[in-house]
Amino acid sequence: MASLKELRARIGSIKSTRKITSAMKMVAAAKLRRAQASAEAARPYAASMRRMLAELAGATKGEEGGPLLLAGTGRDQIHLLVPLTSDRGLCGGFNANVHRKTELTIRKLQSEGKTVKLLPVGRRAINYFSREYSDLIVDKVMGFSGKEIPFSVASGLGDKINALLESGEIDVCTLVYNQFRNAMTQVPTCQQLVPLVMDGAVGETPAAPAADAAQYEFEPDEATLLAMLLPKNLQVQIYASLLETAAGENGARMTAMDNATRNAGRSIDSLSKVYNRTRQTNITNELIEIISGAQAV
Repeated sequence: MASLKELRARIGSIKSTRKITSAMKMVAAAKLRRAQASAEAARPYAASMRRMLAELAGATKGEEGGPLLLAGTGRDQIHLLVPLTSDRGLCGGFNANVHRKTELTIRKLQSEGKTVKLLPVGRRAINYFSREYSDLIVDKVMGFSGKEIPFSVASGLGDKINALLESGEIDVCTLVYNQFRNAMTQVPTCQQLVPLVMDGAVGETPAAPAADAAQYEFEPDEATLLAMLLPKNLQVQIYASLLETAAGENGARMTAMDNATRNAGRSIDSLSKVYNRTRQTNITNELIEIISGAQAV
C-alpha cells in the first residue's frame, strides 16, 4: 500500500494535470467557434463551384481534348492520395482516423494493381507516412495548426497537384480528410479531385444534371471558362477541406480534453478515498498501540 506522502504527491500531480487539460479544453472551444464558422461559410461556395463546373462540363460534353483537371489523363493507373492531418496531437483519434482511411485506400488500390503516391499535409501525416510508406511520398506540406489558414496554402497545394498531373506523374488525385459534423463527430472522407467528380460531396445535394447546361449562355466560350475555373476550383475544394480539418481538429481536441479532465476528477476522488482510509487506518493503529502500551504499564 502506498504511503500517505506518495498518495498526496500523486493527488497533487493529477490536480495539476486537470488544470492543464481544463485550460486546453477552453482554448480549443474558443478556436472551434471560429474554425467552425469558417468551415460552414466555405461549404456553399465549394458546392456552388462544383455545380457551375458541372454545367460547363455538360456544355462541352463529347468534345475531345478536354482539360486534364476535368477529364484526367484517360488512365486510371497512378493514384495520388493527399491525407490532411493536424500538426499537433492530444486530439483523440482525429489523426489516426485519417491514417487508417489512407492505409485502407492504399491497400485497396495496390490490390487492384494500381500505383500509389502520397502527398501528406500536416506534421502528423508527414511523420506517420514517412515511417510507414516513405517510398510512396512525392512531396510534403506542413500544416497550419493553431493559425488562420491563408488561401495561399490551398493555392500552393493545388499548383503542386496540377504540376504532377500535367507532367504525367499521376492520373487520379484524392483528398483524405476528416469532414466536420460537430465537436464529437468527424467523418473520415475521401474526395476525388482529379478527374473532377460532378456528383457532389458526401452529405450534399448532387450537382445539377449536365443537361441543364443548355439553358445557359456562356461568355466567353465554355472551354475558356473551364480553363480559367478548373484550377481555381481545385484550390477552393482543397481550401474547404483544410477548413474542415481545422474545425475537426479543434472539436476533437476539445472533446479529448473534456474527457481527460473528467477522468482526472474521477482519479482524484478515488485516490482521496484511498488517502482518507489509509490515514484513518494509521490513526487507528497508533491509538491501538498507545492503549496497549498504557494497559501494559
